[in-house]
Order: sequence, then C-alpha cells, then structure tokens
Amino acid sequence: MKVIIQRSKNSKVTIEDKVYGSIDNGYVLLSSFTNGDNKQIVDKMIDKIINLRIFTDENDKMNLSLLDVKGSILNISQFTLYADLTKGRRPSFQNSLNPAEASMLYDYMNEKLRSLNIHTETGEFGADMKVEIFNDGPVTIILDSKEI
Repeated sequence: MKVIIQRSKNSKVTIEDKVYGSIDNGYVLLSSFTNGDNKQIVDKMIDKIINLRIFTDENDKMNLSLLDVKGSILNISQFTLYADLTKGRRPSFQNSLNPAEASMLYDYMNEKLRSLNIHTETGEFGADMKVEIFNDGPVTIILDSKEI
C-alpha cells in the first residue's frame, strides 16, 4: 500500500461538475493498493497516518498530529501510484491491486477512519475526479507499507 499525504488548508474533489467531498484543515490522502495488501496493512498505515506529526505547534515546529489538531481527511483512490515504467513510455498498472479488492480495502480504510472519529470525505472509487489541493507548507509525505 502506498499513500501520498498532503497537509491541506482546504481541498475538494469534484465529479461531473459537483463537489463530492471537501475538507478544511487536514490531510489529502492519495491511496493505492497492491497485491498482498490486506486489512492489517491498512490498519498499520492508518495508525501511522493519524499519528504522523507534521502540523506545526505554537513554536512553528512540526510536532502535532492530525489527532492533535482535530483535522479532517479527504481520501482519494489513486491506483496510478503503482505505475510500472520499466518498459517504454506507457505505464503498466500490473502492480495495482485488482479493482474489486482495491475498492473493498479503500472502503474499509474510510470506514475505519470514521470509526476513529476522524471526519473523512472521499472521492468515488474508479470515477473520473478533479481534485483541488491547497497544500499547506507545502508538506507532502510518501508512505509505503513496505517501509514501516
């Protein structure tokens, strides 16, 4: 599993010219799944994400977590994070988890975040989405389940 985390002042996702989800202070997550991913990996990633200390404290030091600032999450499914570019110029997505399983894990991730009382907005799995991200900092972190 890979997640791009962007600290955000406000962001939104639009589908067919309608705002589908939006947040103010929090994270935009671009979430991708690969073969072998499961609920335990999602749980581990969620724990890392919500406790990651990348919000600034009163001394302007990155020392506060999403939980500390009571931030929100806009979680966008992003299968292209597993693009394979080793051959040619057209990406292969053979390393992306099949859509049925990936959708299940994406739904599980969002339900789990909400069960932790984190305001969570989403896009629509597999939809053509337009995502506007007001990146704060800018702060962008790449999180890979193989590295935690």
